[in-house]
Amino acid sequence: MANNNNTKNLNVPNLRFPEFKGEWKTAILGDIVKSISSGKTKPSEGEYNLYGSTGIIGRTPKPDYKGEMLLVARVGANAGYLQLINEQCGITDNTLIVVPTDVPTKYLYYFLLHLNLNRLVFGSGQPLITGGMLKKIKVQIGTKKEQDKISNLLSLLDERITTQNKIIDKLQSLIKELIDALLENPSWEKAYLSSFMHFFSTNSLSWKQLSYTEGEIRNLHYGLIHGFQTRGIDTAFLPKILQSFVPKQYTLCQAGDVAFADASEDTNEIGKAIEFISTIDSETVCGLHTIHGRDIKNKTLIGFKGYVFNSRYFHDQVRRLAQGTKVFSITANNLSSCFVYIPELAKQKNIVNLLNAYEELLSTNKMLLKQYEIQKSYLLQQMFI
Repeated sequence: MANNNNTKNLNVPNLRFPEFKGEWKTAILGDIVKSISSGKTKPSEGEYNLYGSTGIIGRTPKPDYKGEMLLVARVGANAGYLQLINEQCGITDNTLIVVPTDVPTKYLYYFLLHLNLNRLVFGSGQPLITGGMLKKIKVQIGTKKEQDKISNLLSLLDERITTQNKIIDKLQSLIKELIDALLENPSWEKAYLSSFMHFFSTNSLSWKQLSYTEGEIRNLHYGLIHGFQTRGIDTAFLPKILQSFVPKQYTLCQAGDVAFADASEDTNEIGKAIEFISTIDSETVCGLHTIHGRDIKNKTLIGFKGYVFNSRYFHDQVRRLAQGTKVFSITANNLSSCFVYIPELAKQKNIVNLLNAYEELLSTNKMLLKQYEIQKSYLLQQMFI
């Protein structure tokens, strides 16, 4: 790749394949497309995909559209979201259909990704994008060969991102299946949480009373539990309590403690648990809508609880006890009446080591995905004008 950062007053991208020279041309999008129109397909039963503003939303018996098309979300929070498709399908009326003539559809797709239409739409203060707005966009284009080479490179990267997402999905499914298969074993000791777990009081501090820059004591808010993708927690990333709001009484978390989310709008998230596994970065307490538990009988190894408290059979018990209509909640008493199967410590260690190995593999693949996405973002910014 040739770096053109030092090129002055030339209509060329910062990053370019070395075999291409000369300035790019500027075209008006409305002049290089065959049509820009809204979809018209209604949801129904059928064999063809029905596309909405952000993806497939259903099926349709009749394909109103076919071929390679660029779809642009027209209204709402996702206005400007782009999809590149090539098939027979239906398309709803909240989506604009762009059919180019003078540039490859794939090139136009990546060029508009580079522009970030969503940002442009919301910059106008109106969550709406129209065909008229699209037609006025200036498109920078090189030769047909250069357009194709740029598109092919970004397509290869997109294929790798798709593959990486599939790897992550399979690993997540495998870990979940292993947890359920390994930990629901009635031949082990059946222990109710009331027999070995002690639950401490937690604070009710809101986000306004927390800070990522000030304070000394870190605070685990229940919203963070729902956001964690693994069963362990790194306290170094938790916010701190502003000094004027530090509670008079509190219990510090220690390695092996567990925090449960006691409220959620989703029954699949109610009672979600994370365990404090590694060395705690600083003094940490559990906060709003959390239940702080500790194994006071030393029945479990560090790491085991983070898995067993997220197993299907345990969560099924929690879900049956949850109360509420729109927002579901549980209490420490609810948790105390639930049970888990606990094997001997040596077997716990083997299980934790196995599951940790898969968790580390999952973490590595997520980091790879992030790197691919960063690379794509960089190329989109540097290979277009």
